[in-house]
Amino acid sequence: MTTIAPFDVADYLDNEELITEYLNAALEDPDPSMFIVALGNVARARGMTKLANDSGLGRESLYKALAPGAKPRYDTISRIVRALGVHLCANSAH
Repeated sequence: MTTIAPFDVADYLDNEELITEYLNAALEDPDPSMFIVALGNVARARGMTKLANDSGLGRESLYKALAPGAKPRYDTISRIVRALGVHLCANSAH
């Protein structure tokens, strides 16, 4: 019997251009929790241990902050984004 592994988007976030497009799409979603989920997927793709070291946050804190339904503080998100090497910018909506 063949077993198929469940789909995990983190397995496919393997280059900067794809990660950028993915995070931009999440930011455009009207549900703000989608960006948190997307950040979590990027964090897993890059490695939670490395992200914990780079952000100065504990691994357990990262998992809690990026869990579905979490409502992390802006400071936490800012530290995660900086540690991932991502820059967020605002554009006017037309």
